[in-house]
Parts: sequence; C-alpha cells; structure tokens
Amino acid sequence: MATTQVALAPMKVAQIPSPGADFQIVEREIPEPGSGEVRIKVQACGVCHSDVLTKEGLWPGIQYPRIPGHEVVGIIDEVGAGVSGWTIGQRAGVGWHGGHDGTCIACRRGDFGNCQNIKIAGISYDGGYQQYMLAPVEAVAAIPESLNDAEAAPLLCAGVTTFNALRHGGALPPDLVAVQGVGGLGHLGIQFASKCGYKVAAIGRGSENAVLAKKLGATVYIDSSATNAAAELQKLGGARVILATAPSAKSMSELIDGLGPNGKLIVIGADFNPIEVTPIQLISGSRTIQGWASGTPTDSEDTLRFAELTGVRPMIETYPLEKAGEAYARMLSGDAQFRVVLTM
Repeated sequence: MATTQVALAPMKVAQIPSPGADFQIVEREIPEPGSGEVRIKVQACGVCHSDVLTKEGLWPGIQYPRIPGHEVVGIIDEVGAGVSGWTIGQRAGVGWHGGHDGTCIACRRGDFGNCQNIKIAGISYDGGYQQYMLAPVEAVAAIPESLNDAEAAPLLCAGVTTFNALRHGGALPPDLVAVQGVGGLGHLGIQFASKCGYKVAAIGRGSENAVLAKKLGATVYIDSSATNAAAELQKLGGARVILATAPSAKSMSELIDGLGPNGKLIVIGADFNPIEVTPIQLISGSRTIQGWASGTPTDSEDTLRFAELTGVRPMIETYPLEKAGEAYARMLSGDAQFRVVLTM
C-alpha cells in the first residue's frame, strides 16, 4: 500500500537580505538535509555580538540573503544520508564551529578549530535565526537534558569560549585568575573560573557590578575606573591568567603589568584596535599574550556538562523570532543582562 508523505508548512526565518540591511521576517520552504547533514528544529538561538559580521557584511565572501545565528539549540528532526550516531528526536546544538574539511594539514593534526576551510554557522551557511536549520554532522553537539533551551544556547559560543580558554590557560587551583569585563562573556567567565577552583578577581568599570561579580563567584572586585587594576592585581600576587572578555584593546593593554610570573593574557573579546605592549613587559616575568576562539563541538559538550554539574548558567533576556531586529538592537546596546536569546 502506497504511503502519502505529509508536506511541511513553510517556516519563518529572520534573514539579512544584503550587507547592512535590516532584518526581514519571511517564509521559506523547510530544507531537506543532504548527505552528511542533519536538520534541527530550532528551539532557541543566542544573539551574539559576532552576528554583526553577518549583519554588516564584515566577513569576506558571505552570500546573501543570509540567516545569522551560531548559538543554536533544538531537536534533530531529520538526518541525511551517511549520518550515524545521531537520531531523530535527539537534542542537539550548533556553535561557532560550523564544520571543517577534515583534509587540511590542521585537521590532519586534529586541530579542527584551525581548519583552513572552517565553516561558521550563520556565515558560511544559514544559521539559527530560523525555525529549521541544516548543519554538517561534524558541527553538531549533544545537549544535556537538564539544561533548558534558552540557557543552553549561549553556552555554545560565549560559554565554550570562556570555559575552553580558562581550561587551556595554564592556571591551577587556587591560582589567581582575573576576568576583565562583567558582561556577556565575563559573567560566564567569572562563574567558570570560580567553579574551577581559582581565586577570581573580576575587573569592571564602575562600582555598580561589584555585588553581581561577588554573587557570580568573584573573590574580589576591582573598579578599573577608580584604581590601577594592574597594580591591584600585583598586590594580590599577580594573575596567572587574565581572561580579557570586554572588547577594548586599551583596557587589555593596561592590564598586562598585572600578570604574575609566567602569566598569560588570554584575549577572547574581539577588537580591531591594537594591543600595546613593550618587549620588556613580556620578557619580565616570561609573560605571554594569546588569542582564543571558541571550540569544537566536543569542547561545547564538555562546557555543557561542566555547566550541568556545577550550576553555571548564563543570565538571559528572551525575544521571539519575529522580533529578531529588536533582539539584535538590544544586544548591540550593551544594556542586556547579559545574553539575548531568540525563542521559537
């Protein structure tokens, strides 16, 4: 007896029609996954500052119209040919790392994050500002059942970036770790650093974040607008790691002298301006500066499991997909507390 396939209704998407244009809420046909792809019914998608790269056309080679979004949480509702290890109905997510070629020299060495042909969800292909999304199977991370969709979404970018940078930073409990910025990245960095057993110094501008920083797990709060933050870090013995989350090269430069022996400034807050440092600052104390970008899906899974075990959660504001433009503006304003998430 022949079966009749039920046609799926069109889905809603929030797309950018051209670089710099406003968001458009339009309908598209629900896509079918190709070989090596899964289709995710999106439940939530974080609105990250890096989405400005898609919105304003700042990443070379983006094809428009394009749907942003790389903090995606949902349910797999279809799998393409050749996909194994993932099943329909399974919770899954996609972060910044949207796929790799598996053949370049970096991939052959297992360094998938530095793939020469890396894919990024929302840039290389349509991301999570839509009700259904296709993703390469190598980009997919499993989501623990105990984390709700909206809270899990920011952990796939802001979360994995801070957690992964900290665990590779070289600090050991109870070393002093400083987190510059109490914002979208910083409020997670403080939590992760505290739960890892470090002595945590939170650095912000103004006194208004002091109570929150302590609540998140900071041992001490340093107001960089009222005191010399680097000198205050030295009074505490010097930082083994400074996690620079706020996108201000000037603020980062001012903290270098706060590093202790073999200290490392880890840069995760993106700024196009130069960090200023003298050779003697690096030679003295054998200090280093390192950039860090996100992580692979397995790193995301580690981050999610650690958050599940320790209670680390992002502070979020939610908006429906239809208000993607409003949500994006809220994120850009810097007034959100602290991550903006679209819900479907």
